[in-house]
Amino acid sequence: MEDAGKSLKSGNLSRKVVDLAAGEAHALILTGDGSVYSWGRGTLGRIGNGSEKDEFFPVQLNFGNPNPSGTQDTVKIVGIAAGAYHSLALADLLSSQNRCVKHLQCYYLHFKTYLTCMQATVAPKSVEFMSCISMYTLDYCMDGQLGTNGEESHDNENAVRDYSLVPRLLNRFVELHPADSSSGGSEVERKTSLKICAVKAGGMMSLAIDNRGTLWMWGNCPQQSKEGELALVSSFTPTPVWDFQGQSVVKVACGNEHVVALVSAGESYNGEDLVCYSWGYNTRGQLGLGDRESRLHPEVVNIIYEDSPYEVACGAYHTALLTRIKKTSETLHSTCWTFGLGDNGQLGHGTTQSTLFPTPIKELPQNISLIAVDCGLFHTSVVSSAGDVWSWGMEKGLGLCPDASRAGTDSGDALSPRLMPWKPNQPKFPDPVKLACGAAHTVIVAQGGYRMWSWGRGRSGVLGDGKGADCYTPTVVLWPQMMEDCEEEEVKSKGEQGKSREKETEATEAEEKLSSALNELKLLKIKLSVMEKYASILHGSVFGKPFDEQGIPDSLRNSGSFDIGEEWEKMLGAADHRRLIRLEMFYRDMLAGVKDELMKRRIKEIVKECIQSSEVTN
Repeated sequence: MEDAGKSLKSGNLSRKVVDLAAGEAHALILTGDGSVYSWGRGTLGRIGNGSEKDEFFPVQLNFGNPNPSGTQDTVKIVGIAAGAYHSLALADLLSSQNRCVKHLQCYYLHFKTYLTCMQATVAPKSVEFMSCISMYTLDYCMDGQLGTNGEESHDNENAVRDYSLVPRLLNRFVELHPADSSSGGSEVERKTSLKICAVKAGGMMSLAIDNRGTLWMWGNCPQQSKEGELALVSSFTPTPVWDFQGQSVVKVACGNEHVVALVSAGESYNGEDLVCYSWGYNTRGQLGLGDRESRLHPEVVNIIYEDSPYEVACGAYHTALLTRIKKTSETLHSTCWTFGLGDNGQLGHGTTQSTLFPTPIKELPQNISLIAVDCGLFHTSVVSSAGDVWSWGMEKGLGLCPDASRAGTDSGDALSPRLMPWKPNQPKFPDPVKLACGAAHTVIVAQGGYRMWSWGRGRSGVLGDGKGADCYTPTVVLWPQMMEDCEEEEVKSKGEQGKSREKETEATEAEEKLSSALNELKLLKIKLSVMEKYASILHGSVFGKPFDEQGIPDSLRNSGSFDIGEEWEKMLGAADHRRLIRLEMFYRDMLAGVKDELMKRRIKEIVKECIQSSEVTN
């Protein structure tokens, strides 16, 4: 398995993005100094900022543990993951054993969680879990993808119903340790050696891989039900997958109802070829096993040409694999394989047909080295080491096609890979690091980790560009570190680097003004979003369809003002019979509601007058 902590390199670590994860409508980044930033839709506390408001810019999360002195100990995050509506972070406790226990005890006191057994299994410099939200409410089936139960969240001042708005320490690894008869030492020593090395999430599931290559699962997972059959079982406790005893799970991904893992052939992983396994529901062929029968236990996914898989990603009902084979020149050549649901072209095979077997995408260039692949709900993206990004699948809201604005039911769906250029004259993203797909957006980290771009559906600020609008071409993700870099480059280009106090003061004032302007912009975006929702509700109630830009009257669009009476007459004159009937029904119901309310108030007044008159008489 891969240790999340190994990706942190030296340099200006606070500005360097070393990991990236995307959920349904939110995103997370991890910087080299162990800080985590998040942005996007805040509903259900998925971005961990302490509220449910949307964030249009990346904001830093607080993972500090309270201690007896009243301050907070610093926690270094070394890995992140995002499910559809929840987030996970992996923390490295860099402290002595005694101080480590203090961290856990204080957390236990503050959140009243159950850490007694957990304390006995933690060693110095071990890795623990932090989770950004808790479980779903009963309306969401109580899936438990964060390994906490509902009773715990009620004691958290930042908890709302059955989920938490801030990161919480996951505490459900209680007496759950894989048996390892081959290792020496006492039982206590074997327990204290347990270390979580990687986390992954998808849909309503959470996954983890420990230092022994054991895979753990919790949340809404495909498991054996009480009746002995396959079912999506809601589990609050991390459960090991015992099918891989004698092997090591190296990488894992999951969709809404299925899981795919890359596993070593032997007990430990030493860089050799991996084997692909899949299990779960298979209604769309997403397991790649040649049929549509669901699997309770993992089965090997056979790939022709005997290529070695090294990356895996899952969409809602489709799967993507990256494999490579060494040529005589020792150059690695990659192949992308997809299988499962293909209704929107998310398989990239030029059709909308589903595929039951792993099938290579032939329209991708042959001699390339792909470094990352990820899947949205119904789209897929890959990036090469040279910086080329290809995307395919559902266009609506994704910006996969430059000409996607044309009308048509399926006109925007990209059935084959489309090259996504960085700039019109510069197709390659420089020095790419990682790529991640949300439900309807894509984010890429490039320039060695110092720049990010995003495109696709931008509502709720999911693109991180501060605009909240859909974008068909890459737009720069604005987070504080990147804006500081832009300011420095601008100063250098003008040859006015601040060496004197006067220039330093000017730079400080400019920075304060920029910060103030950005804060104002964030507030305006939030207010605009509320107004748009309100207008959309009214428009939908009156006209029976969502409000869009085409519904704005031409007079208001051109002059900024318009005559309500005149526009109303124009609208009535242009409406067909069906629309007029709907308007008549709407205003009849509205008038009836007003009359009912007036009648209720009049009755209350009469009752009140009668009571007062009776009291005077008595």
